[in-house]
Amino acid sequence: MKEIVLTATILVLCFMTYGQGIITGKVLDEHEESLAGAHIYLKDTSIGAIANSNGQFRLKDIPTGSYILGVSFIGYETLSQSIEVHKKSALSLKLDMIPGDVQLEDLVVSASAQQPLNTLSPIDIRLRPTNTSQDILRMVPGLFIAQHAGGGKAEQIFLRGFDIDHGTDLNLEVDGLPVNMVSHAHGQGYSDLHFVIPEMINYVNFDKGPYYASKGDFATAGFVDFQTKNVLDENFVKLEGAQFGTFRTVAGVNLFSPRTANTQGYLGTEFFRSDGFVESPQNFNRFNITSKISTQLKNEDNLTVGVSFFCSRWDASGQIPTRAVERGLLTRFGSIDDTEGGKTSRANLFLKHKHSFSTGAYFTQQAYAVRYSSDLYSNFTFYLNDPVNGDQINQKESRMIYGYKSNFTTESKFLQKDLTTELGGGFRLDDVNNISLSNTVKRAFLNNVQRGNVKEANINAFISETLKISPKWSVDAALRFDYFNFRYNNQLENTNKSQAKSIVSPKLNINYQLNINTQLYVRSGFGFHSNDARVVTQRNGKEILPRAYGLDFGLNTKVTDRLFLHAALWGLDLDQEFVYVGDEGIVEPIGKTRRAGLDFSLRYEVLPWLFLDGDLNVTNPKSKEKPEGQDYIPLAPTISSIGGLSFKMKNGFNGTLRYRFIGDRAANEDNSVIAKGYFLTDAVVNYTKQKFEVGLSAENIFDADWNEAQFDTESRLVDEPESVSEIHFTPGTPLFLKAKVTFFF
Repeated sequence: MKEIVLTATILVLCFMTYGQGIITGKVLDEHEESLAGAHIYLKDTSIGAIANSNGQFRLKDIPTGSYILGVSFIGYETLSQSIEVHKKSALSLKLDMIPGDVQLEDLVVSASAQQPLNTLSPIDIRLRPTNTSQDILRMVPGLFIAQHAGGGKAEQIFLRGFDIDHGTDLNLEVDGLPVNMVSHAHGQGYSDLHFVIPEMINYVNFDKGPYYASKGDFATAGFVDFQTKNVLDENFVKLEGAQFGTFRTVAGVNLFSPRTANTQGYLGTEFFRSDGFVESPQNFNRFNITSKISTQLKNEDNLTVGVSFFCSRWDASGQIPTRAVERGLLTRFGSIDDTEGGKTSRANLFLKHKHSFSTGAYFTQQAYAVRYSSDLYSNFTFYLNDPVNGDQINQKESRMIYGYKSNFTTESKFLQKDLTTELGGGFRLDDVNNISLSNTVKRAFLNNVQRGNVKEANINAFISETLKISPKWSVDAALRFDYFNFRYNNQLENTNKSQAKSIVSPKLNINYQLNINTQLYVRSGFGFHSNDARVVTQRNGKEILPRAYGLDFGLNTKVTDRLFLHAALWGLDLDQEFVYVGDEGIVEPIGKTRRAGLDFSLRYEVLPWLFLDGDLNVTNPKSKEKPEGQDYIPLAPTISSIGGLSFKMKNGFNGTLRYRFIGDRAANEDNSVIAKGYFLTDAVVNYTKQKFEVGLSAENIFDADWNEAQFDTESRLVDEPESVSEIHFTPGTPLFLKAKVTFFF
């Protein structure tokens, strides 16, 4: 009897659903590119949807009648279209959006949409002129960077109470390509973004915490995913000149005309050189070339091919001890060993295929190959270990990375509720040759400390199920599986060791739509970061993949059409923080740690041409295994804030006035040594017309003395009988003026 009643109920519900109309379609920009995140809705109803990553949408269960279909997306004119829906009918629409003014009223706060703050990244890119990929990283609320090796080395990153070093706890990707280098010569997760030309970036997707099944290794503090353009708005040539022998030129040209044809693509190049503001010229130069071609094979299939090459070479002044400046041995812009520096290169190739099904499901797959090399010279302790030759070291490697990833997304019904299923998986293989640590003097080889070959493989798979329980509630439950195989051939000891380990990471995220303008959410999940293969094999596989446990309680709300606020209380525990100190070839276990904090962000459209933004991040990072007073995590930020005013006027003038602030923080475990904070102000003004743009920027407009990178390091100068442990630093940029001119054609 129960089975009969259940079957009858299902048939009735199916008949009721079948009696309603359906609208499907795709939202495209002026270049026929998908507008993921666009809001599609029927006016004066509760029926709406958010376009997926392919720009596709589906409106279901629409009663017969006449409607006004609306489409909104930040930076585009709102589209309105009259439609008729009939019983059992199915409409298929192609909706083309026209660029317009940036208006916060177009921002949608929805339990079924991605985080609203993330959809603001296109706004930030448009309103904040950028010059490097690092400038774009700074757009992630609460993320700070520091350069301490002449501009060519990967930046040190700070986020959510982490000194992430060069990428240990932040997953970074560009167009699906991994940026984090596992088992790198300088340190685990080393992430060099200098191969990205900022003018080619379309948008940046980001989020914090280990809550997303598609993100695996290193995604503990969060992830940042760069997506480059498929087609340029227009061809351009840009020239920049600045103080300290700084020059930069960038050019981009579309390869096909018209741009709305089935095949699109461009070629972009960049050259940069600078002597830097330090006393010993950095002789820094960087060259980039990139190309991307996308073609519509047929209505359902799209193929994208991307290729790029990057190389860089530089000298560095290195970190200097505070006492050397206080004793007058050198200025804050001086150097003890100015033969530091290095060179690096990277070549990328990827093929990405997308297939869209008539049901609204879609499948993507991508294969890639990366060739990378790094050759880095550093001297942190001067004459501590070798009083005759000094302590300069060389970290060197070359590697090939091969990978494949796939993703299938479909929509269905579960208990008559909308269910979105996402399945994905892939693999990555790093083949690292001659990874070495050696002692050098003025870049001349002395002896090996470590030398060998690394092979590291990761196979992964995940499933994510998002159930829309009601117009107000949605729940996402996900599970991720990762398998790692580590192999290290120690050429100095003539040994070959391997270890393997797998890990399962569950996630559970809940969204609640309090009202049309307010979303509440809970994020929870397990994550992990892998350890260096040399560490894993030395420790016989113990604690290979230490877990991270995260929990967020958040709020997104539009107080008015012009004011958006975001707030989150969060916590993140790590089972073990292992830091591979590549400079010494040793492992430093920190033990279990706990971080808890508050994130707060606002975006305010003061006037149609004037925007205010601000981010405040407060964190309490502590070790869980050390007594009170000895439980500080060195260099972990506790308070930071960024913000500013941006303007974009119809007469062509646009620009921004911005600040960056990070507070004092402990440089050692007992807080007896302090890394000083700073407050900086930058400004940019541009005049933009149809065929050209001229601009002037000023960094650190008040010419404040500040330290960009700081470490509590034990070192010995050549004339000192004993070593001293104190703050060693690289100076931050003084007042720095730069002019630019861009021609569009």
